[in-house]
Order: sequence, then C-alpha cells, then structure tokens
Amino acid sequence: MKQLRTRFRVLALFVVGLLVVAGLYGVYSVATYGSRWFSSSRNVRYQAAKRTVIAGDITDRNGVVMATTDAQGERVYQSSIKARRATVHVLGDRDGNVANGVDSFQANYLLGFETSLTERVAALLRGQTRRGDDLTLTIDSKLCTRIVNIFETGADTAGKSGAAVVMNYKTGEVVGLVSLPVFDPQTITDQDRQNPQHPFWNRALQSTLAPGSTFKIITAASALENMSNIATTTFVCTGATQVLDQVIHDYKLAQHGSVTLEKAFTVSCNNAFAQCALMLGDQNLRKTAEDFGFNDNFLFREVVVENSVYPTQNRNAVQVAWSGAGQSDIGATPMHMCMVAAAIANDGVMMEPRMLQAVMGPGGVTRLRYTPKVYRRAVPVGIAATLQTYMQNVVATGTGTAARVSGLTIAGKTGSAEASIDNVPVTNAWFVGYIADDSLPYACAVLVEAGDSGGSVAAPIAAGIFKYIKDNFTN
Repeated sequence: MKQLRTRFRVLALFVVGLLVVAGLYGVYSVATYGSRWFSSSRNVRYQAAKRTVIAGDITDRNGVVMATTDAQGERVYQSSIKARRATVHVLGDRDGNVANGVDSFQANYLLGFETSLTERVAALLRGQTRRGDDLTLTIDSKLCTRIVNIFETGADTAGKSGAAVVMNYKTGEVVGLVSLPVFDPQTITDQDRQNPQHPFWNRALQSTLAPGSTFKIITAASALENMSNIATTTFVCTGATQVLDQVIHDYKLAQHGSVTLEKAFTVSCNNAFAQCALMLGDQNLRKTAEDFGFNDNFLFREVVVENSVYPTQNRNAVQVAWSGAGQSDIGATPMHMCMVAAAIANDGVMMEPRMLQAVMGPGGVTRLRYTPKVYRRAVPVGIAATLQTYMQNVVATGTGTAARVSGLTIAGKTGSAEASIDNVPVTNAWFVGYIADDSLPYACAVLVEAGDSGGSVAAPIAAGIFKYIKDNFTN
C-alpha cells in the first residue's frame, strides 16, 4: 500500500509539472504570438469588435491622420490618393488583402481590447459607444509618398516591383516603408486583384530574395573576425574563378586584378569574395550570418518580418563560394538588410524594428510610449568601425557613387543579385546604406526587382531618400 501511495504522489507531481509547463508556455505564447493570433481573420472576437467598436485613429510621427473611422463606421484613409497609396502596406486595407498591416496587427489597441474595466464602465455610464485606442506611428507618411514618387517617375524603375525601408539605426524606429506596386485602399479594383505583380504582397517585409553583393557586408565581417591575416591577404580576380565544374564571374565580366578585402569590397568583386568564402569555410560564414539574424525566428513585437535564410545542409564548394557574394540559396527581406546596414552604423548593435511611437486611450490614458529595444549585437565595435570605412569608400569612390548627397557623408553597399521571375532570369538591384551623422541617424535598404544594376538603379533612390531626410528631418 505504501508503495502504491508513493506511485500516486509521483504521478500527481508529474501531472502538476505538466500543467505548470503548459501554463508557462501559454503565457509565453500569448506574449510572443498574441498580436499575430488576435489579428487573425479566424478570431471571432476580432471580427465582432470590428462591427461594434469605433476603431481608434492612426497618425504618423508628424500628426498626420493616416486612418480614422467615419460617421457610418467605415474605415477611411488620408484624403490624398498619393499618400493613401504610399502607406497602404504600412496600414493595410479594409478587406485584409495586405497581411499584418497596422490596422489589423494592432487591432488589440485599435479595437479597445487593452481598455481597462474602469475605463469601459466610465464610458458606459456616459452613454458613449465603445472606442479603441489611438496610435501614433514612427512612420513619416510624406517620406513614404516621396519614395513612391521616386520609384514611379524614374526612367529605370517606373512600373517595376520593389521596396524600400528607412529606419533610425540608433533607436530602431521605422520611418519609411513602401512596397511597389502600390494601390488605393479606398477603391480596390479588379485590376488590382488581377495584377500579376501582386500589389497586395508586402515586399519590404515578406520577400526573401538573394541579397547579392549587399551580403558582402557579412562576408567581410566574417573575414575580419576569423582570418588573422586578412589585412595583408590579396585576392586575384581574372573575371572568372573555377570552382568544381562551375565558374564564378563578376558583374558584366569585370576583371579587378590583385585586390585586398577593402578594395574588393569597394569595387564589389565577386571573385575575391568567392575566394574569401572558401578560405573562411561554410561554418564560419554561416555563424557570422546567424550573428546578424539569419536563420533566426523573427518575433518582433510590432512588425511581422519573414525569416531570412542561410542554407545549412548539402553545401558544396560552389554554393559556399557563391554565398560569399550573396547568392546561392541565401534569402533576406529589405527590412532585414536595412537592419544589417543599421547595425554597422550603430557600432555593431542591431536594434529591433519598431513602429509604435505612442498609444493613447480614449480618455487620455497613455497606454504605451516608444522605448528602443536591442535585438542583438551583430559584430564587435572594432569590426563595425572597419566596415564603416569600407562602406564609406563604396559611396565615395566605388560602385555606390550614385548614392552621394551634397553635405552628407553616405556609407553603403550595392548589390546586383541574379534571380528569376516566372522562370525568366533577371537581376535585382539592391542598395543598403546610411547617413554617417549622429544627428541624422538613418539607414535604408532599396530593392528594385529586375532593376539590373544596384549602383545605377537602386543607389539613386537611396540618394533621394537621404536628401529628403536632410531637407525635412530635424538635425
């Protein structure tokens, strides 16, 4: 009998332990995935609240009302069609075509689910219809409008798909985010729905594409960390490097001769970076990529970002060599590549991207104020300082001269990434960079699908972004 009681106690303790674990996991899950679950179209409470609660207003960082609810209970957006189109991927639309826009992802605030019982009772006693919280975003809607205008009027970018992200590299505040093509959330047409370029897709946060030579930031960081003799190492670029049965080539078959890592970075030499990757080895390069967030599960509180990938299995020498130049099966979003550039600018510290500047309850209660959050340290301070010099060289004398802005010191990296659209080979144009000025601490990433050259197509868009910031942001 005594042995039986002991067994019962052990079983009871085991069951209690399972319940505690389940409870702790439930708390963790709600804290981590709560907004993702809440804004799901399958959430009946969310759908019911949309019909009975006056959703709160959304304003940008300058007080411009981006979304509000009219007298008929309809969600309406800015009166300017250009502004509506430019911010549609930030906010989303009434029908939920854009995934995880602020209007749906922050529904717990906008539909009043964070309102306390005291606030609800007070509103009921006053005979007021339940109203959600008002949000102030870190976004600058005029900057978004300017970016779309640059894309749509550019000789090399008009009509093309793409994306741009702009963030404060010291705080993580996302001040600009656009995805092309855009559409008007107020009047969605059949043409929008049938558009083969998929305008509802948020390329800034969801498209994981080969980053091309912008990934050389990470390859260079890995070399600086793992190769003690890298400062004196030279690579020979004849325009073609034989690796197994394939040839690594440079953009437009360029030949750079004998180059150091710094020079190879400045002229964006694929051959040198392929050789560097083989010398590093896949394990070291992958480790550095993962230090920058590749292969991590991005669970940011205010922005849903598709995970970036550095392959982990079945790697041969050709794949490793091309990985050094940001090809192979590497994939990253414009948001993540903006974070990479921002981390270099911020002395190696990568901030979590944030979009909520403030949340105010209908009674004037401050629900939330912006606080920066460090995501991770990507590289040591010394390596970040070296890469800052490399990236400034790219814009001063290398492939990124089109990103220059008078009166600013710009640092950056271009990329021309081989890809395919509907099985047709294309070259995607990339640029990532930042303003090297603590009074204007902004980084950006630009992607132009089928744009060809990052230096001649993406870099000028970045220049337009940086010029707008210089002329309109307080320094």
